[in-house]
Amino acid sequence: MELPVKSPDSGGRKYPYRLETRDLSYKLSTKFEDYFRCDFCGGNEGRAAAKFILKGVNCEARPGQVTAIAGPSGAGKTTLLDILAGKIPPCEVSSGEVLVNGKPINVKVFRRVSGYVTQDDALFPLLTVEETLMYSALLRLPGRRKEAGSRVKELMKELGLEHVAGSRIREGSNNGISGGERRRVSIGVDLVHDPAVILIDEPTSGLDSASALHAVTLLKSMAVNQGKTIVLTIHQPGFRILELFDRIVLLSNGFVVHNGGLNLLEERLKFADHRIPRHVNVLEFAIDVIETLPVPNPGTLSNINREDRKITTPIRFERKLLVYPNSRFDEVLILGQRFCSNIFRTKQLFATRVIQALVAGFILGTIYFNVGNDKGRIALQTQTGFFAFTLTFLLSSTTEGLPIFLQERRILMRETSRGAYRVSSYVLSNTLVFLPFLLMIGILFTSPVYWLVGLRKDTVDGFLYFSLVVWMVLLMANSFVACFSALVPNFIMGNSVIAGLMGSFFLFSGYFIAKDKIPSYWVFMHYLSLFKYPFECFMINEYGGEQGERKCIEIENGECRLYGSSFLRRQDLKDSQKWTNVGVMLGFIVGYRVLGLVILWFRCYKARN
Repeated sequence: MELPVKSPDSGGRKYPYRLETRDLSYKLSTKFEDYFRCDFCGGNEGRAAAKFILKGVNCEARPGQVTAIAGPSGAGKTTLLDILAGKIPPCEVSSGEVLVNGKPINVKVFRRVSGYVTQDDALFPLLTVEETLMYSALLRLPGRRKEAGSRVKELMKELGLEHVAGSRIREGSNNGISGGERRRVSIGVDLVHDPAVILIDEPTSGLDSASALHAVTLLKSMAVNQGKTIVLTIHQPGFRILELFDRIVLLSNGFVVHNGGLNLLEERLKFADHRIPRHVNVLEFAIDVIETLPVPNPGTLSNINREDRKITTPIRFERKLLVYPNSRFDEVLILGQRFCSNIFRTKQLFATRVIQALVAGFILGTIYFNVGNDKGRIALQTQTGFFAFTLTFLLSSTTEGLPIFLQERRILMRETSRGAYRVSSYVLSNTLVFLPFLLMIGILFTSPVYWLVGLRKDTVDGFLYFSLVVWMVLLMANSFVACFSALVPNFIMGNSVIAGLMGSFFLFSGYFIAKDKIPSYWVFMHYLSLFKYPFECFMINEYGGEQGERKCIEIENGECRLYGSSFLRRQDLKDSQKWTNVGVMLGFIVGYRVLGLVILWFRCYKARN
């Protein structure tokens, strides 16, 4: 892999960005304490003693320079980077402040002019390298697809990813990419919008020495040629990488042991009577003997380069309006295209569902073959049993979408926290993509099963209505899973919660226990059941209407004992419920989607603030 020493100039920036922390302290706390402090008291009153991760940190990162945060494991490197990036909101900081060009950080604005690359790679495994960068460019850059494509090609060349442009992200497969290439893609995703400030957690993680050097060389060239402010964490850099750093912030147990250039660190080591062995770089040696180094007075650190601060403070922090790069329509279109790619390439969600719908339709049709034409009490029980099992199958077969939703949620929170798009656009695009997909699944299921079972055949209206109800059931179940995927922490918890609630819906639907037999304090579950309304729709479609007045379902001694309309009256069902129940199901679909939107918005809002 060959990276350019000089990156193409982006045209320059009007304002550079200088980051600074003053007397910054941060300590671990429980989620309850965080919620209480941020949302109620606004301070630290009443809090129990907790472990400090950062203690009186004073440091700075200048435009046109690469600042490295180093230290042994547990020193607080990633925590400091999270605070600088705004991932840890100011209300959770115990004391001190973060300044941007001499003014308190505005997290929402800062995230739009910065790029934060976390150590864990949150990428869609089934998208190619070029698609991953392209979708990121379309979402982060205003303008046309042509300009986004040019930026992506330029970035792939810079990152040495041209040879894997058409390979999928996933690891452990023949057509996947390596761990180092995957890391470079993650970096590229947050460089695609050409941010003024770049913060990277362990940029050399998973890379060999040559690739690590090239990656840091690229960052250095961006700082020098484009005036970017670059801050990164690193554990044990090699000699050549170390020489690329302009400033080193050395942490030990949350304290700043050193804040300055490499030469100054070497002088401090000599002043502390340490002799640096040959073939050992200065930073590596400093980390080895860090416990013996004195911790400078915070006041002394804060006065370092005071003259530089006087010069840079007038540089104002540009107050940009919180405007999204794209219109809502464009966001929905781009997100919909990306979601379609993921669905069609996910065999468990697409191919399996298609095969499952066809096979289940044929198998159920052969099991209940021509039951709709039989008469008698047993035939009636068999027909209603068919309706019940159909709903059980349809409602319980949608949980396979849960892993997709959970994976999307992780990436959604990362992208929306950086102002790439609106949460509502994601929910809307997700819904619009599933509408035709689930319609296709519904038709593939109903086409064989309806005619094989021998359901209402007088007009095609019966088949169309049956297909409509099946489609609504699939949409209800999908919306239900999407809603709870926004709430639950992981797949195991989500699967347990969804399975438990689905079981409750079946129990209280009225099929297993009549409504008048349900205890009064559980009646509300009868009306919340996703099973109740489509089951009644199936019954009314088969035994209601003018055909129900003539359809005999029980014969005794050659005479009709029970007509379809009479059976519906026994079940306390009316023909008017045929469409009101459809309206209720539509309400469930919209309601669960809106509830899911609120939960996702709250999650993303908490992540941004």
